[in-house]
Amino acid sequence: MKHLAADSRILVVGCGGTGSFVAEGLCRLLLNSDTPLILVDPDRVEPHNLLRQQFFAGDMGKFKSQALADRLSRQYGRSIGYSVYPYMHDLVYKDLGGGLSTRAAQGIIVSCVDNAATRCLIADTLQLGNWWLDAGNGYSSGQVLIGNAKNLEHLENGFNREKREVYSLPMPTLQLPSLRAPPTRAVNDNKDCAEAVLSEEQGPVINQSMAVLVLEFMHRLLRGELSWMGAYLDMDAGTLQTVPADPVTVARMLGVKVDTLIVGKPEWRPTKPDINWVKEMMATLPNGGRWVAPMGFTVIKNDERNIKLIYDNDTPEVRETANRTILIARRLGIKVTI
Repeated sequence: MKHLAADSRILVVGCGGTGSFVAEGLCRLLLNSDTPLILVDPDRVEPHNLLRQQFFAGDMGKFKSQALADRLSRQYGRSIGYSVYPYMHDLVYKDLGGGLSTRAAQGIIVSCVDNAATRCLIADTLQLGNWWLDAGNGYSSGQVLIGNAKNLEHLENGFNREKREVYSLPMPTLQLPSLRAPPTRAVNDNKDCAEAVLSEEQGPVINQSMAVLVLEFMHRLLRGELSWMGAYLDMDAGTLQTVPADPVTVARMLGVKVDTLIVGKPEWRPTKPDINWVKEMMATLPNGGRWVAPMGFTVIKNDERNIKLIYDNDTPEVRETANRTILIARRLGIKVTI
């Protein structure tokens, strides 16, 4: 994928079990960088958070985003912004009034949340120019997904094979629609990752493992070397399955044609029936005979190795079809004059 724009900012939404480790890891990745980092979480640090999250006794009672921002800014000597409110799209977009908005900054939203509502809000307000990386997990497994396009239109021409660049990928909720769905069984919405560990709904090291995976994505993205759009981790099976960021994978996932995802048209190659059709035409026509194509051009056979092509209608469609005929003829060793 391409490097982030110069005016990029990174938002970490959710500073609990996974997000608190991601925040510190990003500070290490961003050493000697002035890329703005903003932490977003409305929850406060509670006693049980000290067991499994990146907080200490002195953080008790503080907002998680504030406690992390204050400590990490001192530790790494950089400014870190924070919000003690739930994620709001104006952290990335600036309202113009009348229902219109403009992008305030490019960058990436890293969501480390455990609820469908926040994911839906990010998905519904995401616009091209901002990447969204989402991390989610169960007891001992999880996934990291990245994308920036919310519909098929935004995916068109998203891959440039010549430059080996990716401009757009399906956003996480398009790759895995179940992220939008609320849990099918009753849960305590107020229970955070640390409480989930204590109640054995999450393994004791799954959040750190997910954070490492998120940071690997970010490391590659910041270097312009990320070639995945997803990764699935299973601690029980001891496996990590990555999903390549390529047009074939996206086309299969969403049921679209590969050609629509690639910048420029791919080179046309004749099929065996195409070649056989030209051979049959040459075998059927007598010398001096002519064949009038319904699409608007005429082929005159001079002899077995020479034909003349005349355009009856000079339109892009006629020229494209005629050019394909010329290509096949030349491959068969037939000289074509126009």
